[in-house]
Amino acid sequence: MSPRKKIAVIPGDGIGKDVISQAVKVIEATRVPVDLIYLDWGADRYLKDGTTVPPDGFEMLARDFGAILVGAFGDPRVPSNIHAKEILLGMRFKMDLYANVRPVRLLDASLCPLKGMEPKDIDFVVIRENTEGPYVDRGRITDKGTEDEVAIQEDVNSYKGVRRIIRYAFEYCVNNKKADGTPCARVLMCDKSNAMTYAGGLWQRVFRELGAEYPQIKAEHMYVDALCAQMVRAPRQFDVIVTNNMFGDIITDLAAGLQGGLGMAGSGNIHPGRTSMFEPVHGSAPPLAGKNIANPMGAILTAAMMLRHLGFNEESRKIEAAVLEAARQRKITQDIDGTLGTKEAGEWVADAVVNG
Repeated sequence: MSPRKKIAVIPGDGIGKDVISQAVKVIEATRVPVDLIYLDWGADRYLKDGTTVPPDGFEMLARDFGAILVGAFGDPRVPSNIHAKEILLGMRFKMDLYANVRPVRLLDASLCPLKGMEPKDIDFVVIRENTEGPYVDRGRITDKGTEDEVAIQEDVNSYKGVRRIIRYAFEYCVNNKKADGTPCARVLMCDKSNAMTYAGGLWQRVFRELGAEYPQIKAEHMYVDALCAQMVRAPRQFDVIVTNNMFGDIITDLAAGLQGGLGMAGSGNIHPGRTSMFEPVHGSAPPLAGKNIANPMGAILTAAMMLRHLGFNEESRKIEAAVLEAARQRKITQDIDGTLGTKEAGEWVADAVVNG
């Protein structure tokens, strides 16, 4: 028998603690054979002893755990947000979690702000390059404090980084289906190569190279501004969207709006074959923390993604089915027109997993 898998749980700050506790409750309801190990990384630890990440923290995660479940980071007591940057971006960059995977699925028509949209119309995934772009924090400022001040932020795109994320997108398309069982058939690459000619040229060239290796997949392209318009006008046309770090960050928030808001959205930060990290996409929302009003569904769906990544496909399916039923029966929180609190919504899903 294989050893039990260990999952590191990092609730973080603000509502991260509220929603991750409900995700854990749902994981436990599946009785999946895992050990959940809590780590106290976050604002409280930083304010207590100045620690953001212990000296061997990332090495320990990669060595000892099968996956990491993260809440949210951000606390007004730490204005610089240094702990959030070192923990969250540290995991993505230092553990080389190069593929940010964000499913966009409308569970119930009532959750979508667009008129006339049904679940069949919004079911796609955005795959965002996660370790390059402007987020590498390279650049410079010249003549600071004068009228001639210039700030330059570098957008770093390597052939290796671009190739592996586009490859990941094509492989995802080949190996996954939509909720109705329809195979994914399209990969759309989004860029702004008409203005960003150097980075865009690299993305265009690699996308053509790899697209030729997947003749069964329709390879398409849109500029990011056109994509945003099409996501609102006709989202049903999309299967898999792949893009760079900056554009992926932006369009996934728009995409989350289509499925009911950031509180409904989950994500995975993945390096195939290595320890990967999973997090709901919303922020820490300190004013809402501890008030039993935060939406836990994004965290619960993130837990389902994590279990599927670890090979627990049936348990993942049960969680997703329970969240779907919660949306249909309005057993959800007030931000999406339900009546339940955070804990009550989590308990409803957990009970549905047990009894479903």
